[in-house]
Amino acid sequence: MERSARRAEHENGVAASTDVDYFHNHDGDDKKREKDKAEAEEAASIERIFESKEVPSWQSQLTMRAFVVSFFLGVLFTFIVMKLNLTTGIIPSLNVPAGLLGFFFVKTWTKFLEKSGLLGQPFTRQENTVIQTCVVATCGIAFSGT
Repeated sequence: MERSARRAEHENGVAASTDVDYFHNHDGDDKKREKDKAEAEEAASIERIFESKEVPSWQSQLTMRAFVVSFFLGVLFTFIVMKLNLTTGIIPSLNVPAGLLGFFFVKTWTKFLEKSGLLGQPFTRQENTVIQTCVVATCGIAFSGT
């Protein structure tokens, strides 16, 4: 009798807080919480890799190789932006391709220099951000036509 009364209250939406726990299965919620916690720990562990590394000064982030790669990618993306602007009138945000291609070119460049023993400074996340910023700024100038 008591159980059917609780079920009726629950179905009507007026179940007491203790009855909510009685009728709901929290296994799915617990698994989701555990998954979210594991993802948060994984993200934190990636940042732990860079915890011990000191952020380079802004002068050391502005390297010649970053500007050379930015120049070539900027020229390439300028043609793409101008073509899209003339045909459709809109352009996509090219920051993701700029970041990925910049990473690819500089990482390849640094691996080559490392094998030859001429590597002066390792490739950093900040250097990749400089490349991405320069390329996106170049694309913005090409789009606006100034």
